Amino acid sequence: MRVWSRTLSGRLCRVSSSFSENMTEEDNQSLHNENNRVRTLRDHMNPIRTIALSCIVFPPDASHFNFKLCIIQLLLSFHGLDLENPYLHLKEFEEVCNTYNDSNCSMNTIRLKLVSFSLKDKAKTWLQNLRPGSIRAWDEMQQ
Repeated sequence: MRVWSRTLSGRLCRVSSSFSENMTEEDNQSLHNENNRVRTLRDHMNPIRTIALSCIVFPPDASHFNFKLCIIQLLLSFHGLDLENPYLHLKEFEEVCNTYNDSNCSMNTIRLKLVSFSLKDKAKTWLQNLRPGSIRAWDEMQQ
């Protein structure tokens, strides 16, 4: 005999008959628990997304950083192409960051927060593939 049960999200899933006959009330409650719920076919087709850890570790004052969209628009883009000079990009990036003054956090924090917005394509991929937690200060980012 086929036995169907509803998940917390309201989806129907099939439970084996021998499993349902031997189930106590406590087991039935654990079946509907969010952590131990029966996974449907849709759940198996859509894997759980995990968060990739950032290579940049922000200083404690980073939570006080006030983002202004106009500063992001001023940043020049670096794509990581052979014809682009990374040292020139860093110099121009620092010039733009120096125009932004935030009394709540240091210039180190401002630069670390904004650098990912200036990188595109291959350069952004490079940054995302660095070892998590490997950059703690602007000097390390420059190296």
